[in-house]
Amino acid sequence: MNPELVLVVGDLFIPQRTPDINEQFKSVLTPNKVQHVLCLGNIGNQETYDWLKGLSKDFHIIKGDFDQDDEDEKKVIQIGDFNIGIIHGHQVLPWGDIEALGIAQRQLGCDILISGHTHKTQVEVKDNVLFLNPGSFSGAFSPLIEDTIPSFILMVLTGDEAIIYLYTLNDKNKKFEVNKYDYKKGAENLLEIENEEDDDDKKDEEEEEHEQEHEEEQEREEEHEEEHEEEHEKEQEKPKEQEQPKEQAQEPQEEPPKEQTQEQESNEIKDDAE
Repeated sequence: MNPELVLVVGDLFIPQRTPDINEQFKSVLTPNKVQHVLCLGNIGNQETYDWLKGLSKDFHIIKGDFDQDDEDEKKVIQIGDFNIGIIHGHQVLPWGDIEALGIAQRQLGCDILISGHTHKTQVEVKDNVLFLNPGSFSGAFSPLIEDTIPSFILMVLTGDEAIIYLYTLNDKNKKFEVNKYDYKKGAENLLEIENEEDDDDKKDEEEEEHEQEHEEEQEREEEHEEEHEEEHEKEQEKPKEQEQPKEQAQEPQEEPPKEQTQEQESNEIKDDAE
């Protein structure tokens, strides 16, 4: 069975709350790269609507709380072995509450329920059902949370297995962060998978830390050697300074004439005796 790629986005509010979708997102999402697009509403303008619709021939959208279009407020779509329910999420109170979302899921009779409205990402399993929220595709402001991070979800569905990629864009370094999950239809738990890129990043960080520690150790050794050399030089200078006054003190004590005088005296005494 061939895998089906499903793009899930929502809560764009272009241009009401943000100028456009981030170019880094646009660069990786090109027409016909995915087989399905699911949009949770609140797009904002016709230009963005047309761009999203042009990404795939199978485009589904539901009505958001700020949309004026006559769209459905809920849908159930079958992809692979999964029945996928989509709602905007403003109908569910409290917003984003997993128990309240469970009621909506049972009403729709779906295996996966996708909702938005909170501008906050969610990947969670409850009572053998997968609940997803792609967050805000554009990073649009929301009064519900302090900081909104641009995000979307890409699902790879193969039979009864779903691989979920949660993409977020860090505003500080403008770098993608990808979290990967594996879900089997009807499973009690969700498996989070470590990405190879994350492993490579960790290895790079460990290597950098090791190199830095090695450099610091070398610097400490060099400083220790310099200190040792300085101490050695000082020790060599001390005896020289101590020897100089001894030699100067010994010079006036030399009295070679005394020995000669004693010999002369002894000779004179011998001569007198003779």
